Amino acid sequence: MELKYLLFEKKENIAVIKFNRPKALNALNTQVLEELDKLIDCIKNDKQIYVAIFTGEGKAFVAGADISEMANFNADEGRRFSILGQRVFRKLELMEKPVIAAVNGYALGGGCEFAIACDIRVASEKAKFGQPEVTLGITPGFAGTQRLSRLVGIAKAKELIFTGDMIDAEEAKRIGLVNKVVPHEKLMEESMNLAKKICERAQLAVRYSKMAINKGLDVDLDSGNDIEASYFGLCFATEDQKEGMKAFLEKRKAEFKAR
Repeated sequence: MELKYLLFEKKENIAVIKFNRPKALNALNTQVLEELDKLIDCIKNDKQIYVAIFTGEGKAFVAGADISEMANFNADEGRRFSILGQRVFRKLELMEKPVIAAVNGYALGGGCEFAIACDIRVASEKAKFGQPEVTLGITPGFAGTQRLSRLVGIAKAKELIFTGDMIDAEEAKRIGLVNKVVPHEKLMEESMNLAKKICERAQLAVRYSKMAINKGLDVDLDSGNDIEASYFGLCFATEDQKEGMKAFLEKRKAEFKAR
């Protein structure tokens, strides 16, 4: 697959993807989103990939959507650009395989929206987060108004979106926007260690867990419990469940096959 704005590398069962427009602070334009759309499909369909890590080249993770492209949009063009970003980010979110955002620098606007579409966020101590769209005369357009409030609460999401303020990594951790903050030089090492740990687990169980969480977010508790019970039951049709429980009883490490 030919990529211009994304760098892709596979390390055993882990896909590492870098946004690669450093001169534009990795800003998201239509081309980047279209490449990302195709790459997500490749990751989804590659049976050897268990976990994906996204990070940025240079001093930014993703500094936002590309203002030079958006500046002259009319209302219809703006709406279509928003729908494109929303669709691609939703595809990432719904992909069964876990996705880690290794946030190396600025994650602003569309970059923050991308990070919160990932499952887990590991932030460098140099990372900065924000939804500064109102300072440009627009709203968040890639589901920031929807996901951010679900992640950090309505009041804090409104504060961040209404003011457009930027926050540092420690504040992002305090409000629940990121999972952990690490020294900048340790970012990829820590993210890889986390990915490797997930790779060691029963992969179908990991994926069923992600799907149960995602599907249960917007339903009542009883409906969510029904979803969980269905995926719990499906686990007992897998080889990994048999191996995992047998290994436990035999007091040895399980050897999972993702089957």
